Formats: sequence, C-alpha cells, structure tokens
Amino acid sequence: MRRIIEVLGAIVLAIGLSGCGYNQIQSADEATRSAWSEVINQYQRRADLIPNLVNTVKGFAEQERDVLIAVTEARSRVGQIKVDPADPASLSQFEQAQAGLGSALSRLLVVSENYPQLKSDANFRDLQAQLEGTENRIAVARKRYIDSVQQFNVLVRQFPVNLTAMAFGYAARPQFTVENEAAIAKPPTVNFDRPASAPK
Repeated sequence: MRRIIEVLGAIVLAIGLSGCGYNQIQSADEATRSAWSEVINQYQRRADLIPNLVNTVKGFAEQERDVLIAVTEARSRVGQIKVDPADPASLSQFEQAQAGLGSALSRLLVVSENYPQLKSDANFRDLQAQLEGTENRIAVARKRYIDSVQQFNVLVRQFPVNLTAMAFGYAARPQFTVENEAAIAKPPTVNFDRPASAPK
C-alpha cells in the first residue's frame, strides 16, 4: 500500500511540475546554455586565428612590434577569464576583455593597410577571410544568446511559472551586452582591397 501511495505521489508531483512550468524552465535553461556554448565557441575560433594572423603580419611588419604585442596580450587576457554567464560581474569582465581584443585586432588590421605586400600575401588574405567570417559568426551567436536569455527571463518572471522558478532557485539571467550595439546588427567589415588613395 505504501509503495502505491509513493508511486501515486510521484505521478501527482510530475503532473504538478509539468503544469507549473518546470519543464518549460528546463527547456529554456538548456537552450540558454547551448546558445552560450556557441558564443564561446565562436570567440574561441577568433582567438585561435590570432597567432597565425600575428605571425603573418610580423613577417612583413616587424617594426609594428607594439601593435603585435597588444594583440597577443589582449588574447592572453581573454584566455585567462573564467566566465560564468549567470554572474553579472564575470560576464562584464568577459565582455570588457573581448572588447579589448576586438580593439587590438582593429589596430592590427589598420597597420596592415600600410604594407601592400602583406595585403597581397595568400596566407594573410585567407586569414582575413576567416576572421571576417568569424566576426559574422560571433555576431549571430551573440544575437541568438541574447534572444535565448530574453526568452528565459520572460518565462521565469511570468505567473505562475515564477513560483516554480523561485521554488527551484531559477532567477533571471544577466543579459550579454555589446559595447557597440550596432555590432550585433552589422559585424565589422574587414576589407584590405581599398585603393591607396582612400581615406583611412
């Protein structure tokens, strides 16, 4: 008899949890984690391109040592951050490090404009194309994550799901921000084919 009561209790609990949004929270939580993994994956892809890019530029522009060092150091700082997307301080630190790396990369790409031989190098052109594609992928992954967090946050704040969320310790997550919000809609363009007379 006791076993039957336990089984019935488990069934009632399962029905109650599914009816109060528990399963929806689990699904939204997994979607958010998956979207964040893709953001990290794309940032890692960019980080992996940087050593080859720096070495290629170094071969043609050794005198630009300060810029090359800045890119390498910015990449190192990004690699040292252990980010927790549920922790606003950790997320902010990660955002700042990525912005610093993006800024250092921009300076490196501007320097390359001064070296026609570098712009015509096949390795450099291949890396440029990969970097441009990666920046696009980062923008898409960031947008998907932002949307996923928004959906999760709306879900855990809605009644009666908010009661279930509180009972199981689910809270709204901090949103991933971008220093230049336009970067979400329009990723930076990397173009080395401008004529020499074009303004920089």
